[in-house]
Amino acid sequence: MPSPTEITVSQLTRLIGTPDCPIIIDLRIDEDFAEDPRLIPQSFRHSFRDITSLVPKLGTTRVVVSCHKGKKISQGVVAILRDHGAQVESLEGGFNGWRDGDGALVQASKIPKHNSEGRTVWVTRQRPKIDRLACPWLIRRFIDRNAQILFVAPSEVLDVAEKFDATPFDVEDVFWSHRDDRCTFDTMIEEFELRTPPLKQLATIIRGADTNKHDLAPESAGLLAASLGLSRMYRDDLAQLEAGMTLYDAFYRWARDATKEVHDWPAASVRS
Repeated sequence: MPSPTEITVSQLTRLIGTPDCPIIIDLRIDEDFAEDPRLIPQSFRHSFRDITSLVPKLGTTRVVVSCHKGKKISQGVVAILRDHGAQVESLEGGFNGWRDGDGALVQASKIPKHNSEGRTVWVTRQRPKIDRLACPWLIRRFIDRNAQILFVAPSEVLDVAEKFDATPFDVEDVFWSHRDDRCTFDTMIEEFELRTPPLKQLATIIRGADTNKHDLAPESAGLLAASLGLSRMYRDDLAQLEAGMTLYDAFYRWARDATKEVHDWPAASVRS
């Protein structure tokens, strides 16, 4: 049984990918990180020796810390951050416990560098519909909760990427884009190695909606309808993205937890 200041791998697994995911801090020293340069989804590296510098940014958000084995470094950081009023737990077994428990892991080398504010910066075409909402959802829920998404004129995406050191996506001739019959969302879950069953199912739905191949999944037509409705409701792309986050949160939770659930009327319990 974990201590009152620990969270188990299974408990954290249920939170990653949802709006309730805590801030996850990887405390591994350089030697341990070099042995396995992957990250728990949503986590970022920070030195335990400088942990108090994060206190102003943590606020009241729930925090989980993870070192190599979940022992002295994690325990010490939890104690220090709690002394500063943070709501923090350590991951039981640390990074090794997560890896050995078959938790998803992201190749750190695939994550774009962070800017001076500690955010990854991404740029794509304005007026998003499907893929250009789905990809930012994936980035913010599994890679960088504070990722900055820039929507600009299609002709300016690559120049903005260069001038503002941003990563372009879902445009032609860039790394993060369509490949053959696959969408940019497919590319991201493949390259980030987020091949979990719910995300793979969600990718099929997105591909069907984005490429007008609704035979790929019965839910594709519904996603297309909801996406086109959002595009009519919002003129501001960032406001549309915020609404889209909720839409994809719902589709993800369905893919993860509710695919076997059905609904009918009248309910069986009230039938004679």
